[in-house]
Amino acid sequence: MSDPRHEGTHPVGDRPGGRHERPAAVLFDRDGTLIEDVPYNSDPRLVRVLPGVPEALRLLRAAGIPTAVVSNQSGVGRGLLTENQVRLVNARVDDALGGFGTWVYCPHHPYAGCHCRKPKPGLVIEAARRLAVPAEKCVVIGDIGADVLAAQAAGARAVLVPNAVTRPEEVTAAPCTAPDVLSAVRLLLGHGPETAPVPVAETWGWDR
Repeated sequence: MSDPRHEGTHPVGDRPGGRHERPAAVLFDRDGTLIEDVPYNSDPRLVRVLPGVPEALRLLRAAGIPTAVVSNQSGVGRGLLTENQVRLVNARVDDALGGFGTWVYCPHHPYAGCHCRKPKPGLVIEAARRLAVPAEKCVVIGDIGADVLAAQAAGARAVLVPNAVTRPEEVTAAPCTAPDVLSAVRLLLGHGPETAPVPVAETWGWDR
């Protein structure tokens, strides 16, 4: 579980307050949320930051809210890439976006039965521990149902930012949604009703 570059890039073996309560930390999914989703990407040169993400992170840093990345990287368990390649891609994202408080990823195969792979809560709990904040005071921003389920399992809040791979069932079931990461962050910071999420079902009916 060591990372030669920075401590956070490691694998790991409505909540309190009102709608605009600022989170103690914001935890982001990586692929499809912060950067374009390149399946099993092992090449840092393929990293492309999604629109609005730099500004969203600038707002969080200006507000003094720590950030982290929580990411499933099953390509390691599938034998499609190495942990070092995951770390190199993570480092490229860190460089492009100014650095996160910690990185936590799950390298296991989906059928390995680990406790960390989203939709299980291990990544969220570990990221919160490393940031020294309560998991239930965190918000997870991601693009698929597993991100929301992981947040809920850890007692955290979640905002779903749908994209082309998000299933309709996941959007329908999400506790709240935003059209993009910047809108999601503006929502969390209470920057205006125009960024309010779409409230829908309170429970999930789909598990990827």
